[in-house]
Amino acid sequence: MTRKSSRKNKQIINEKAPLLPKKLEDVVVYDEFDGASFTGAVFNLSTTIVGSGIMALPSTMKVLGLVPGIIMIIFMMFFTEASIELLLRFSKAAKRTSYGGVMGDAFGTTGRMLLQAFVVINNIGTLIVYMIILGDVLSGTTSIGIHHYGILEGWFGEHLWNGRFFVVLVTTLAVFAPLACFKRIDSLRYTSALSVALAVVFVVVTVGITIVKLFNGSIAMPRWFPDVTDMTGFWKLFTAVPVLVTAYICHFNVHTIDNELKDSSQIQSVVRASLGLCSTVYITTSFFAFLLFGESTLSDVLANFDTNLGIPYSSLLNDVVRISYAVHLMLVFPIIFFALRINLDGLLFPSARPLVSDNGRFALITIGLLFVVFLGANFIPSIWDVFQFTGATAAVCIGFIFPAAITLKDRHGIATKKDKFLSIFMIFLAVFANVVAIYSDAYAMFKKNAAPIA
Repeated sequence: MTRKSSRKNKQIINEKAPLLPKKLEDVVVYDEFDGASFTGAVFNLSTTIVGSGIMALPSTMKVLGLVPGIIMIIFMMFFTEASIELLLRFSKAAKRTSYGGVMGDAFGTTGRMLLQAFVVINNIGTLIVYMIILGDVLSGTTSIGIHHYGILEGWFGEHLWNGRFFVVLVTTLAVFAPLACFKRIDSLRYTSALSVALAVVFVVVTVGITIVKLFNGSIAMPRWFPDVTDMTGFWKLFTAVPVLVTAYICHFNVHTIDNELKDSSQIQSVVRASLGLCSTVYITTSFFAFLLFGESTLSDVLANFDTNLGIPYSSLLNDVVRISYAVHLMLVFPIIFFALRINLDGLLFPSARPLVSDNGRFALITIGLLFVVFLGANFIPSIWDVFQFTGATAAVCIGFIFPAAITLKDRHGIATKKDKFLSIFMIFLAVFANVVAIYSDAYAMFKKNAAPIA
């Protein structure tokens, strides 16, 4: 029985695929799973993409201006599609069913372990961002000396039981832990569909509020282009790059979704549909949120929805926006966690039996990771800090440098001159932009710390 013909009645165990001998890569477990649908795959991949990035993108508009910001979102969409296409093409040539597998095929055990380590770093950072945002939304946050009230604070006042630590703890135990227990990504298709719908609700309400305020003349026109008056302002433009990179990273779940598809030939269409949907959401949200809040746009735009918007039912609309996106993030969490657990298991237990068949190891890794993410969310103050770190390091490697490196290695002789030129450009642009972003952040931090002394 070939893998293609057996997709309809069995689930491929792919966590250890890059680590096992070739014959053992096709180890399967029979169940009633008939293969994932195109729609379910689009929802799962779209949910992987549209997470917390949508909340930070309006802040990039404040840095870049509307025109360059929108152009960069579109550019990153095509850049991401090209990198995924290269990754899938070389996976098929190498007959591998995971990202770690194709990295192992090109660069051996070192390459596989490096990829897995970077996925762990990126996904832990992403999940910490989710928890930080949930804490901000439900329990409030303080930014630039101003306290932004959370939903529970606004409804019930300040109490111990609705404080940040307690709320995040309850959410972790009551929501994240149960959703993290699924062993097949297609099992999350309904929660993914709901999460995409809730993201759309957030976008629609934000657009509606902005249009009403435009008609009553209470919104000033935003900056179309960046405000660059000196070299500091110029270097600051590059700090938006890691956020844009992080916003599209979904590569670590592409193979898992492909493996479960009823018709594997649909994966490219799934990728294009997901990227198109997410880019539409990104552009709409970034444009209208920056138009609505202007220079007051925070690094987490949800925190802006705690004041009087100057329109009827302002308080109700604020709550709808924040609740819809808070629930959205709760439903995105298990999708990112799924890849995190698989890659950490492959990194720590490369020779063990598949994770899905070892309940003890599955539970131990799940509990350990939830604990680490919970601690990170309580000790890291800003989502911008996390985005800058993961976007400038792990995310750029996962999304662009590793697929380009696999292409340039070209172990199977299938890369064209166009592929290699694109790969060289991809690596150069990724390294240059992120080195400048790190330098800009370090320079800004140094200047800020040195100011009081002067």
